[in-house]
Amino acid sequence: MRITEAAQALGTSPRMLRYRESLGLLPRTRRRPGPADAARHRQFTEGDLAAVALGLAIERRHDISPAALAFGIRVLADPRVRVEVAELGRRLGRIAPPPARALDFEQERALRLMRLDQPGAVSPRRPGGPA
Repeated sequence: MRITEAAQALGTSPRMLRYRESLGLLPRTRRRPGPADAARHRQFTEGDLAAVALGLAIERRHDISPAALAFGIRVLADPRVRVEVAELGRRLGRIAPPPARALDFEQERALRLMRLDQPGAVSPRRPGGPA
């Protein structure tokens, strides 16, 4: 179906669908064989309508704008953006910092091993070994 019919089915306007497309909130178009006129106009499938309807429902449920939803998808899709947003969340206190205990354990282990490499170092007693 064409954009006007799709907009009516979704309860929105063709202009809003074009805006959502510019934000990347519509499924990518697939080239369809046929006359040159058909290639110029986007055709919506039932799957496309279902995807757009899901986006509209998420926006309503969480009271967010299409731009906010598009950025949320970008955060999920782009690892660099995800890292930067996570760091901001930690600095703002909205995201807990990663557990440091594992790092502390590994650091202590490395320091212990470095001390063993020094001359005159006594190796630690191992359980079950000679005293």
